Amino acid sequence: MIVALIIACEVGFWVLLALGLAVRYLLKWRRTSVVLLLCEPVLELVLFVATAIDLKRGAEPGWEHGLAALYIGYTVAFGHYTIRWLDGHAAHRLGGGPPPRKPPRYGRARTRHEARLWLRAVYGGAVALGLLQLAVWYVGDSGDVSSLRAFQWVAIRTVGIYGLIALGYWIWPKKAPVGEEEPRLTTDKERVRP
Repeated sequence: MIVALIIACEVGFWVLLALGLAVRYLLKWRRTSVVLLLCEPVLELVLFVATAIDLKRGAEPGWEHGLAALYIGYTVAFGHYTIRWLDGHAAHRLGGGPPPRKPPRYGRARTRHEARLWLRAVYGGAVALGLLQLAVWYVGDSGDVSSLRAFQWVAIRTVGIYGLIALGYWIWPKKAPVGEEEPRLTTDKERVRP
């Protein structure tokens, strides 16, 4: 049941996102699109509640419960980032806006970009670890929580891999090709949003 719900939440995420962007740029209904996009977190809440109910009914904690926690952590950390990225592309393709800014490819700007992605991974990992630990406490001594503990290590390894990538860009920053200028560092406030 939990695996089907994870799949349904993922499909629902993309359906709501496509509907929200289509309503915003094709029908020009900005408020309706905001409402549709704000429904995205409801999917994670439904998954969280369903997982808790499944465990409360006596289901043996399994990989599907760990996967649900990782999925919720990922969408909490990267969901807004993904929506904003796709909104920029939709604004360009459907709304006649400027082309979206690509991530920097070289130098300190690329290092900063990778560090931000790592911080998102830390945030998502912390959410997943917290949910998994709550599930361990919730199940208590009455069940086998080894699969939940295993998924805590998956979350930690994922954050570590993101960290190694960011560290690699910090230690060995990619240099711009000869004749091409290194991009200027920008802040979120300086970026143009659709």
